[in-house]
Amino acid sequence: MDLPNTAHTTQNGASGTHVTAAPATTAGASPWSTEPATHADSPLHATTPLGPAPAPRALTVSLVIPAKNEARNLAWVLGEIPDCVDEVVMVDGRSEDATLLMASIHRPDIRFVAQSGTGKGDALRAGFASATGDIVVMIDADGSMSAREIPHFLHFLTHGYDFVKGSRFIAGGGSLDITAFRRTGNWALLQLVNTLYDANLTDLCYGFCAFHRQFLDLLDLTADGFDIEAQMTVHALKAGLRIAEVPSLELPRRSGRSNLHAIRDGNLVLRSVLRDRQRRHRARHALDLLHLPYSGRRQLATHHG
Repeated sequence: MDLPNTAHTTQNGASGTHVTAAPATTAGASPWSTEPATHADSPLHATTPLGPAPAPRALTVSLVIPAKNEARNLAWVLGEIPDCVDEVVMVDGRSEDATLLMASIHRPDIRFVAQSGTGKGDALRAGFASATGDIVVMIDADGSMSAREIPHFLHFLTHGYDFVKGSRFIAGGGSLDITAFRRTGNWALLQLVNTLYDANLTDLCYGFCAFHRQFLDLLDLTADGFDIEAQMTVHALKAGLRIAEVPSLELPRRSGRSNLHAIRDGNLVLRSVLRDRQRRHRARHALDLLHLPYSGRRQLATHHG
């Protein structure tokens, strides 16, 4: 699926930064090199006293796929992976079908990680910890996301952005699977996050994301369930990362039944968002106390108490 080099960018009021659209790559240039594409007369092509400047090192890409009993979907999912992906990490949640065998057949170089806990968030955190690429991408194993969209994410990660997330609700994106009830719930949670963090995101509960692995510790992920997707976005906003949204098409699950429960998991996301907001408020309050003389600290503590 060919997508235009466009993105919806976010403004994070907490950090005071505004990210702007990244330039398109020059024809013939790799969209995932460490430097933006340049013209032949660019200063980046100037020679040094020791000869031509060295070419930038290409970034490596790890794809993390959590899976549990997805054997029937893996031939298509793995077959969609583009050549720009250097490493595929599959986190197996103790599958009882032929998931591991099918993955090995269709991607002989795949690397397996055995999930020790339960839940999608736990699986993704295990995969992120095991990934070795400079860039980490995550998709689902049910066939609802096409890995052919990955180069579009990489384009923006190599042009100044730190965290790129797919959106079903901007031009070029869409969903062939979401129900009206889930759409309403996603919209309500999205409005809450945008209000709390002064952002202008267009999608929240969608798990096609990519980021520079160097920011993994900064994301401080703790979620075990489906709330991992919202937590990643909220923590990226809190950290002041440069975020871009790119259009993505959500497809119907190819086979089997989803483990997503709209009401239960929606409440999980809501609690996660509110909990992070409370932590942020307490941290700010603690910093305020540290910068006041003792008498002022007592007054502020009494006021907030």
